[in-house]
Amino acid sequence: MAFLDPTTWQDRVLAGGWTPGGAGTREVHEPATGAVLGSVGLADAADVAAAAGRAAAAGREWAARPHAERAAVLRRAADLLTAHAGEIGDWLVRESGSVRLKAGIEIEGSAGECTQAAALASAPYGELLPDAGRISLERRVPVGTVGVISPFNFPLLLSMRSVAPALALGNAVIVKPDPRTAVCGGVVIGRVFEEAGLPAGVLQVLPGGAEAGAALVDDPGVPVVSFTGSTRAGRAIGARAGELLKRAHLELGGNSALIVCADADLDAAASCGAFGSFLHQGQICMATGRHLVHRSRYDRYVELLAGKAEQLPVGDPYTAEVALGPIIDGGQLAKVQDLVDRSVAAGARLVAGGTARGPFFAPTVLADCDPSVPAYAEEVFGPVACVRPFDTLDEAAALASEGEYGLSLGVLTADPAAGLALADRIPSGLVHINDQTVNDDPSAPFGGVGASGVGRVGGARANLEAFTETQWVTVRAESARYPF
Repeated sequence: MAFLDPTTWQDRVLAGGWTPGGAGTREVHEPATGAVLGSVGLADAADVAAAAGRAAAAGREWAARPHAERAAVLRRAADLLTAHAGEIGDWLVRESGSVRLKAGIEIEGSAGECTQAAALASAPYGELLPDAGRISLERRVPVGTVGVISPFNFPLLLSMRSVAPALALGNAVIVKPDPRTAVCGGVVIGRVFEEAGLPAGVLQVLPGGAEAGAALVDDPGVPVVSFTGSTRAGRAIGARAGELLKRAHLELGGNSALIVCADADLDAAASCGAFGSFLHQGQICMATGRHLVHRSRYDRYVELLAGKAEQLPVGDPYTAEVALGPIIDGGQLAKVQDLVDRSVAAGARLVAGGTARGPFFAPTVLADCDPSVPAYAEEVFGPVACVRPFDTLDEAAALASEGEYGLSLGVLTADPAAGLALADRIPSGLVHINDQTVNDDPSAPFGGVGASGVGRVGGARANLEAFTETQWVTVRAESARYPF
């Protein structure tokens, strides 16, 4: 029987077991063809409330398990992801529109998150504090239940980035994946941890719409929410979490800059720029939206980048070897086309692409951009590269710092020290010298500044802070006596 046999999960949510959801079902569509791949259950607010109650009891028992037992579950989960990579990869290709390269990156990264989390289960979690006459210590304890709301673009990895460390640290987890990618971002994770031996109720998977997401944020039994998605939705979640005095880790949008200095290797720069802008059809929060190029290299860079764009094959990644697959749905496709059309009308020079064919959008290069160009000023979430020249490093720093986002930054230069000094002047959560902006590593903290988000998830220290509470404990040899 297949690992993802639909008779297990079809039309169901994972809530202590695979059961029908209160909000009915939703068809799973293949964006490249429109074909129906199956259907998933959808949760409503009542499902979320019941899951939170179930998680409270299951989480307490899970937190009491030895750390070695929790680590073993995470290691088995990593092995299962690797063992079933072919089947999981097919779902990523068909449901999320991933090309094979991107699907492989996502599966490998998700397995890495589990492996990293397995080590976190036995990491030091406290320290002794100076005190007289008693033992005084600070320790980290599980928060209880973590709500994870994940997006469509990297549905498996961006769920697992929070799920794995939260579980390793002794928490229960409720995942609400984007309903467009509920199999990759939810069902796969549920099946992996079922087979890995995680006790029932510790992880629950509740695909759903806005009602389910709002209920997860509002539920008093869910003290921490980890959200990955748009800045607009993140602002609303952050505001509501603030009212409820609960933590929200928000990984939001971006419009990341790639700075190509005068001494950069242009062939390598064009390769970096194309990968940063066009991987997964540009549907990545870290995607290179703005290419800032020294004027002395500007024309040649535009020519090389356009050449890359024109040579990249576009089509159905399930049936052909392509570099770009489909845009996730018609609404997002229309948004990308509108941004490109308005950008050309605003004065941008269309050098490559600019048009859609069915659900596929051609990799697009827009030159001579400035803040009046919508695709330069806004997050596109499509395969669009906007190029602009600069004359001095002071100007490059100022241009890269423009706008509300601050997620990722790339600097390409023959002088890495100068590149790092330039990056020090630009607000950004992630900095990559001599690389493009799309990078990820399970051992590294991830997050942005400004409108790109609040908080960090990833790496031992950030995960420990994200998914535990700090507790002060004192111990005396005998009961204290007071003059009362």
